[in-house]
Amino acid sequence: MSEPADFMRLALAEADKARAAGEVPVGAVLVHHGKVIATGSNAPISLHDPSAHAEMLALRAAAAILGNYRLPGCELYITLEPCAMCAGAIMHARLAKVVFAARDPKTGAAGSVLDLFSLPKLNHHTVVEGGLLAVEASQQLRDFFATRREATKQAKQLALKLQDKG
Repeated sequence: MSEPADFMRLALAEADKARAAGEVPVGAVLVHHGKVIATGSNAPISLHDPSAHAEMLALRAAAAILGNYRLPGCELYITLEPCAMCAGAIMHARLAKVVFAARDPKTGAAGSVLDLFSLPKLNHHTVVEGGLLAVEASQQLRDFFATRREATKQAKQLALKLQDKG
């Protein structure tokens, strides 16, 4: 397996793991010399850690495996455009390339809200590509949030019914 779409499909599977755990479905796969060396699924809720984004977990695992906080020559496949925190970590890790699926119009830091990767004054520049399997990743996110909204609506309706009976 060495095709970008294959790596992104693995990231989508990681996102599905996050969804199954009640987390926002975002997944990441880190590739070194054409081989997957680390993965990550969103886990800030379950780990009680605001930095436990899929990208951060994949970066931490890869750094441990390679024995270096710098990850030159590595590529990261993510189902959602990275936020500012993750973009900063990606640049500090010196990744060669980031490929993301869906854009994030609320917190995206690779062009949607801001573009940290394009700042010429920074000392490292990571190649960024967006849109690979974007339809699939966007649908995964839409389905998750629709389910969450429906559950919230039902909980409110139940609370109102119980309040009326009381």
